[in-house]
Amino acid sequence: MLIRSADPTGDAAACAAIYAPFVNSSPVSFEDAAPGERELANRIADYTRSYPWLVAELDGAVAGFAYGAEHRTRAGYRWAVDVSVYVDPGAHRRGVGRALYGALLPMVREQGFHMACAGITLPNPASVALHESFGFEPVGVYRAIGWKAGAWRDVGWWQLQLIEPSPPGAGRQPPEPGPPARL
Repeated sequence: MLIRSADPTGDAAACAAIYAPFVNSSPVSFEDAAPGERELANRIADYTRSYPWLVAELDGAVAGFAYGAEHRTRAGYRWAVDVSVYVDPGAHRRGVGRALYGALLPMVREQGFHMACAGITLPNPASVALHESFGFEPVGVYRAIGWKAGAWRDVGWWQLQLIEPSPPGAGRQPPEPGPPARL
């Protein structure tokens, strides 16, 4: 398996194909319509200005992707990063998600992010197990927060502390997160 940084031009079609079933055939993503290749290329190019976007290749084909994204827009949240991973159903149970997070999480830590956050549409025991295997801890549930696939859906939130916080009262702002590295 090869884990590498995504290329907006070369990987957008594969990422769009992997993501589409999560949008069109499940409640996992709250998007109404699966974005096409052009939109995924734009997202990859936009996100990778500040966060890593990785792809996993199995036998020369993209089998999954993971990325970091802005947690919230207000300035005080800039040391938190949302992380997501999507794996082609044909590559499930082959360690793709684990390999992607195994590369992504150290990258966002090295950038200087303090906390990684993951929102998971519930129920999703496989995603919960993956996140908890990396040390993510549940912190709460937004009940009936989104409408998808004919029902109100809960979203659970998990977080992983990446960097030890400054002691209370230290009064020093942490360094700003740096640019993403490339694999």
